[in-house]
Amino acid sequence: MHTRRLGQGLEVSAVGLGCMGMSQSYGPNPGTREDMIAVLRAAVDQGVTFYDTAEVYGPYVNEELVGEALEPIRDQVVIATKFGWRIEDGRSVGLNSRPEQIRRVAEESLRRLRTDVIDLFYQHRVDPEVPIEEVAGTVAELVAEGKVKHFGLSEASAETIRKAHAVQPVTALQSEYSLWTRDPEGEILRTLAELGIGLVPFSPLGKGLFTGTVAPTATFAKDDIRARIPRFAQDNLEANTALVQHVELLAASKGVTPGQIALAWLLLQQPWIVPIPGTRRIERIAENAGATEVGLSPDELDDLNRITQTIGVQGDRYNAEHMAHINR
Repeated sequence: MHTRRLGQGLEVSAVGLGCMGMSQSYGPNPGTREDMIAVLRAAVDQGVTFYDTAEVYGPYVNEELVGEALEPIRDQVVIATKFGWRIEDGRSVGLNSRPEQIRRVAEESLRRLRTDVIDLFYQHRVDPEVPIEEVAGTVAELVAEGKVKHFGLSEASAETIRKAHAVQPVTALQSEYSLWTRDPEGEILRTLAELGIGLVPFSPLGKGLFTGTVAPTATFAKDDIRARIPRFAQDNLEANTALVQHVELLAASKGVTPGQIALAWLLLQQPWIVPIPGTRRIERIAENAGATEVGLSPDELDDLNRITQTIGVQGDRYNAEHMAHINR
């Protein structure tokens, strides 16, 4: 596995692991807790050093899982977690990035992760009720106290990134970015390049679409997040699989998987981009890691970009409630 540098010199594996799906969002987990611990440790064996979780995943149980799995090899990995949601009765009910809340989450995340320092602490969503300078200042205090090493933002606008970075250097922005979600292109990527901040794309495989395993007629259970995402509504999904079919053809011609093409495309956008695909299967860990060895010619890159523009994408990437939390 190759390594890459995010902002502030943070070195991680070129492909990380998003751990959320081990605890929520994609329907019942076919594996046990012990199975997921095995997947996490297998990822370390594959050279993955970058693990992403959050207190809201579960809530709480995903951090506990990651903490248990990685405790014996804590010095070999970088763990990112997040603050910013108000959680009541086991579910998120809004945003809260007030200083006292950030500190409370930090202490509880440290305990659940079984560690004495959080490597990368993201604001999960920008809270319009709390000035970003106040948020960055609170994280700066945690850095000074040795409880946090690096500060990150998620789904933040260029203006917000600049304001935060002026108070506490931002190491990474985590936002959705993939062949069918091109939102960071333009001002966001220019801002990150100028300030020396890395980009950590979540859902780099289009919430499973670019694995080639989602049928055009697929339906999703109530506890699968895709049941509430407009892009996966029946008519939209059928239209959006045209893009996947093009990726599948390219993958077949190169003897790789569609998912590897999607990840390779992302990796070639900038040297400071580190995608974090999620999985619950050991074989997918190896497949995703193998994307670092997939080469795409300039013509192939141009073709992928042209196809995404000409085919287009049907439907928003979130429902209205979650779109409202994106800072623009």
